[in-house]
Amino acid sequence: MPRNNKPDVFRLIFIFVGGLILLFIIAPIAGIFLNTSAGDFLKTGLDKEVRSSIWLTLWTSMAGTLLLSIAAIPFSYLMARKDFPFKSIILAIIDIPVIIPHSAAGIAILGVLAPNSFIGKFAAKLGISFIGNPIGIMIAMAFVSIPFLINSAKNGFEAVPERLEKAALSLGASRSRVFFSISLPLAYRSIITGLVMMWARGLSEFGAVIIVAYNPMITPVLIYQRFTAFGLKYARPVAAVFILVVLVIFMILRFISREKRNA
Repeated sequence: MPRNNKPDVFRLIFIFVGGLILLFIIAPIAGIFLNTSAGDFLKTGLDKEVRSSIWLTLWTSMAGTLLLSIAAIPFSYLMARKDFPFKSIILAIIDIPVIIPHSAAGIAILGVLAPNSFIGKFAAKLGISFIGNPIGIMIAMAFVSIPFLINSAKNGFEAVPERLEKAALSLGASRSRVFFSISLPLAYRSIITGLVMMWARGLSEFGAVIIVAYNPMITPVLIYQRFTAFGLKYARPVAAVFILVVLVIFMILRFISREKRNA
């Protein structure tokens, strides 16, 4: 048969628009690095305040993700497997933290955790203060990011054939054993994706955190503080270092995920 040497215009259009999207993502990030000298990188990387803020951002976002996942994953399974009245309303409620402005999310969290609130007063009796505390940061990060884990895990559980669970139950396996030996292992990729996305979203949170806990400063707040106080020249190196740290972490996570997939 004769070859069709005509160019695939449809595919070329898709490649072109895809290139535009990549440029849209890469250009601003590349601009940060191109406008940050090696000296600024080194100086910023050695800055104790910057290193402390990056460490605080990393561990609070990770801790919030892991702690909330203990409840979020079973809840996701319930939402994937059970039908009940007002389920659609609950699914809509889950997405509220993604929809509302994050400054509004911070105000909402502050209203619940403030010292004069019921929870705030109870926590004060235990010697705990959420405001200006890493605990408050974790809560703010988890609040705006938990929909990513719930929705991803829910999709993963929905993809698990229910007949496998029913077969195991009919053979005498308990529900807990079915969950941990069948449902969870088969949905783990979606769960891991949700965990990574939740952590990533927590890492980048600014609006909710700055209202609940301006100090101690996570890196997004520190970048804002340096920009408003000193200008772009002093804020850009902090942004560059933070982006580099985050990129390295997620490259490592992707490499580990790929290795496990190929194993």
